[in-house]
Amino acid sequence: MKTEPVEIYSDKTNAAIMRHPGRKHPGVLIQGDDLNLLCMIADGLCASLEPKVETATYRELDHLRKALKGYLSHYKEVLREHGMRPPFPEPAA
Repeated sequence: MKTEPVEIYSDKTNAAIMRHPGRKHPGVLIQGDDLNLLCMIADGLCASLEPKVETATYRELDHLRKALKGYLSHYKEVLREHGMRPPFPEPAA
């Protein structure tokens, strides 16, 4: 872990906008529990819509789901590396 100053453009709860050093544009900080919720919503949509939408539409939705899951996996991995638990319950293995 390292500590660096960041430019904070908004620290509104669940809508923080900040620019990391070395980046040209600011980004949005998504809290881990919110990211987990977005993944759960995407999982539910994929499960319920797969048989009802065109293949191309489903592929786009699934691509979004997989991108969110990738961010969530990285988030949980980094927390584990630092001896932290995620701020949400994890499903039983």
